[in-house]
Amino acid sequence: MDKKWSNFLLPYEQAVSELTTKFLSLKKQYAAARKHVPIELVVGRVKPVGSILEKMERRQIDSATLENSMEDIAGIRIMCQFVDDIYQLVKLIRKRRDLNVVEERDYIANKKVSGYRSYHIVVKYPVEMIEGRKVILAEIQIRTLAMNFWATIEHSLNYKYRGNFPQELNQRLQRAAEAAFQLDQEMSAIRSEIKEAQEVFSYHRYNEEK
Repeated sequence: MDKKWSNFLLPYEQAVSELTTKFLSLKKQYAAARKHVPIELVVGRVKPVGSILEKMERRQIDSATLENSMEDIAGIRIMCQFVDDIYQLVKLIRKRRDLNVVEERDYIANKKVSGYRSYHIVVKYPVEMIEGRKVILAEIQIRTLAMNFWATIEHSLNYKYRGNFPQELNQRLQRAAEAAFQLDQEMSAIRSEIKEAQEVFSYHRYNEEK
């Protein structure tokens, strides 16, 4: 990576690090308060330069407008156990004062044709650099573990077929997406039982770690 790209990506790397830490801290707060933890996993990444260039070409984005035109250079992914957890986190993110929500896309209520489900939130997030404050765009994706499993497999296959899936594979992926969502619905149906068991387990583990 040349120095130009390295310098350009610095604030995005900082944003990913800070946002990841904040959501992991939020997870710990729920556990310490002995409340249901709506966050299972948090991961973050900065889009590789090759992917940025490919997307710029595909969407005809000029380098002069890159910062305002590409929303997912900095990306945070939050995985939850239940669909309801996703919407709980969405409400919490809307209330935060350390970031500003600029766009929301609910691909759970309105799934993509492929079967993809997730909740996307584009935020403006300020990072403190030595030159001063810089506000960047970042994307937060929130999905269940089942949704994430399907999306990860689909993403890998997309690289192989470049989006042009054979018809049979495409149909199988759509059926798998529905099966994953059915799993989420079944888990939601017994959520109270699961939460009660997890709260007992978390309480004992928290006391053992003290």
